[in-house]
Amino acid sequence: MNQKLIIGIIALIVIAGGVGIYTSNTASKEQAAMEQEKRMADEKALAEKEAMMKKDEGTTMDKKVDTMVKDESAMMKAGTYESYDASKIAIASATHHVVLFFRASWCPTCRAIDGDIKAHLKDIPESLTILDVNYDNSAELKKKYGVTYQHTFVQVDAQGNLIKKWSGSPTLSALVAEVK
Repeated sequence: MNQKLIIGIIALIVIAGGVGIYTSNTASKEQAAMEQEKRMADEKALAEKEAMMKKDEGTTMDKKVDTMVKDESAMMKAGTYESYDASKIAIASATHHVVLFFRASWCPTCRAIDGDIKAHLKDIPESLTILDVNYDNSAELKKKYGVTYQHTFVQVDAQGNLIKKWSGSPTLSALVAEVK
């Protein structure tokens, strides 16, 4: 009888231990799933915050460029770096060149040449107008000129026809050297 009691107690302990381990494993799995969900939510929130910051940065930059253009004058001038507007393409002629710069605010190489152009505005030849095109918001223009990535330059004529397309000019002087 003692043997049966001992075997019963051992069986009860083994079963209880198994249930405890199962419950512990289940709780650990649930906790791990909750922690993963929290990490994913945190990552999503961080990504959204970064996207908002980039959007704000782009919007702020666009406002600065627009303000600079408005301050210069209502008339378009030769030898300038301005925000894109379809009407500005008409200035292109045999003696005046217009280049579209497809730029993204999040692109480091775009920011570098944008900074170089702004630092050397006085060095833009009088016969050249560079139009800053927002890469992220210009699907139709990208399609029209076959632009598939930022930091692309497109020289156009007065009717908006493509004359030349290139990418990678790291400086204003390299950009100017590419113009036909």
